[in-house]
Amino acid sequence: MKSILPAMLAVALLATPCQAAAQGAADATPAVRWSRAPDAAVARQEIYPAVLGDRIVVAGGVLSQPPGFTDHVEAYDVKAGRWTTLAPLPEGRHHIALAEAGGRIYGIGGFSGAIPDWRAHATVFVYDAGANRWSVGPSLPGPRAEGVVATVKDKIYFIGGRVPTSPEADHINAHADTARGEALDTRTKRWERIPDAPSARNSAAAAVIDDKIYVVGGRQMLKQADGRQRPVNLATLEVYDPVTKRWETRAPMPQAQGGLAAAAYDGKLYAFGGEQFVPASKVFPDAWVYDPKTDRWSALPAMPTPRHGHGAAVVGNRIFLMGGGEKVGVGASRVLEVLEIR
Repeated sequence: MKSILPAMLAVALLATPCQAAAQGAADATPAVRWSRAPDAAVARQEIYPAVLGDRIVVAGGVLSQPPGFTDHVEAYDVKAGRWTTLAPLPEGRHHIALAEAGGRIYGIGGFSGAIPDWRAHATVFVYDAGANRWSVGPSLPGPRAEGVVATVKDKIYFIGGRVPTSPEADHINAHADTARGEALDTRTKRWERIPDAPSARNSAAAAVIDDKIYVVGGRQMLKQADGRQRPVNLATLEVYDPVTKRWETRAPMPQAQGGLAAAAYDGKLYAFGGEQFVPASKVFPDAWVYDPKTDRWSALPAMPTPRHGHGAAVVGNRIFLMGGGEKVGVGASRVLEVLEIR
């Protein structure tokens, strides 16, 4: 694991002149500052956190050591500045997507099994903070993992990801990318289809701005002549309007990043990190901000710790980036870094 900065050490970083000039929007870039917060108890990656009041909840994930995935759940209390352990998931999962609605956390889909023996699930687990207990919610119409989730009003939207190519699929390569979109009405507890996204992809990120869902980055698994799958990153940004039920394609990211994290603050979309397998393996430190009003991206100071498969969550004027892999593939981290937007 890479060396880390002392806890709570502020790291003020500036975008390079060439980055700002390349984007042509330096004067519109928010003033930001990176700092370090307490490490999580468990090193994990492939996580999709959710915010419950002043707490950021993280559930499941990929582990670097056996058994390779976990049912562990913990929460970071932003006010107290500490992590606490919550009731575990009913079953171990990784790539389980968390979303908050009506004061509850919904954990949707995900894989079980250590790499490469992954099996997708349709399960939905619901967390009641008052009782510190998970219950079983309305299952997805079919097994799915590595999609993105977003809550708009009383509905939780689950978009994209990977689905099994056969009923007995239990290997990472026995799944295919999908553009499928579905929404869970948390009042009626029923899933409904929404229009498919323009792009099928996995390992993307999403956030909500003005009740519209922004889906960005990710990757596609392209099958080669020898039958093996080749992961190719995407820079695509697509926006779904739940009112009109229409998709719109907007300006792509300046760089294709898969396994990234994203969050929305003050009407802008923030995107962080990710990894790349081809043409060369690397983990991205890059951070970007997108302004829907101008349809333009700008560079931000890079993440102090490059990561992929990490989670992003907003509390107040701070974006918290937790966990993830510090090397391509499996290499889980406990790091929690904070981007303060001034």
